[in-house]
Amino acid sequence: MTNVLRLAIVDPHDAHREALKRMLLGMDMCWLEAESSRYEFFSDIVAQTHPEVGVIGLDADPQKALQLMQNLRETSPECAILAVSSSTDGQLILKAMRSGAKEFLTQPVGIEELLLALERIAAQRAGGSQGRGRGCKILAIAGATGGVGATSLAVNLGCVLAMREPNSVALIDLDLSLGDADVFLDTIPDYTIVDVVQNISRLDFQLLRRSMTKHSSGLYLLPRPVQLQDISLITPDDLQRVFGLLKATFSHVIIDVSKAYNRVDMSALQVAHEVLLVTQLDLPCLRNVVRLMASFEAVDGLKEKVQIVVNRIGLDNGHISLKKAKETIGRDIYWRLPNDYRVMVEMRNNGVPLVDQAPRAAITQAIVALAEHLSGVIPESEPVTPDAKGRWLSFWGRTKARTGTLPPA
Repeated sequence: MTNVLRLAIVDPHDAHREALKRMLLGMDMCWLEAESSRYEFFSDIVAQTHPEVGVIGLDADPQKALQLMQNLRETSPECAILAVSSSTDGQLILKAMRSGAKEFLTQPVGIEELLLALERIAAQRAGGSQGRGRGCKILAIAGATGGVGATSLAVNLGCVLAMREPNSVALIDLDLSLGDADVFLDTIPDYTIVDVVQNISRLDFQLLRRSMTKHSSGLYLLPRPVQLQDISLITPDDLQRVFGLLKATFSHVIIDVSKAYNRVDMSALQVAHEVLLVTQLDLPCLRNVVRLMASFEAVDGLKEKVQIVVNRIGLDNGHISLKKAKETIGRDIYWRLPNDYRVMVEMRNNGVPLVDQAPRAAITQAIVALAEHLSGVIPESEPVTPDAKGRWLSFWGRTKARTGTLPPA
């Protein structure tokens, strides 16, 4: 998982502050929470926003900056201080360190030295924060074609993960034209991804959560735009900023990509830590898997992140065998989901996730096990597969006992 540091900056020199902001906005490991041009206000800003790192420019008034550091050391000791100055005077550096600075960088700040300083601060926090470091795992759910169950998997996987403490989970519907994740959850969102994109510069963690629709399972949903003409307002660069804030806010981000595999979808696949490619055991789907995997080779590191999920196992006897499917696509099958058409239709029509609608169903238990597997609860050496119904029921009992958050079977 990727640790994300929340930062706040104070520097009365606008040019210095803007230069630092440009560098920080391009880093995946950090999120700019707040900024100020006045030393006098910064202590209050830190107290309100609780950043993990405070970046303080000294050049405008070294004495005020040093006093600010001392104040922060007393009032906000959890905020690591990174001092920045164009001066290389040893006495100033020593005073800054004595005032509480963890790192000292000289202007103009290079991106490599800034990155190294932040990595050192992150390492110090990981060693002394007793597990408080924020981590986020981004999962992209893709489909080999329409109707293979990618959205069903994304929604239900998100609900299962959200019901387990201490997870916080966000689901992003990137089928910008015809996405229906909100229908699966029987919700009428007040805001969509367009609202977040257009206001990303002023969003913080609290405002982001209020801009998303929270389901009873604990899952936060960011749905597709209401109007088709609003799709053009969303660009890959916008999404990178949205993903950055989501990574700093949630433990898991699930992205339901569209079947268009356009620039927006590809940007999501690139930012994801794992890509679950959902297919069925028929020739058109398997042909698309081969075609997609060949295309993914052109994107550095993408093909290695892709895991094949076969849906609707046991649909009928006319389907291609698993052995033949593996030979066709040249890859192992990561997970298998059993066919349960009646349960899935009821779930979609009622807008109720599987863990509530049909907790005993084989498809529900398969997704619960997948969530546990992705979370590292089930060892790689002991994969769970939906071959025996009795084993699924046994697993459900173990999961309920372990987490205490799933509904009774």
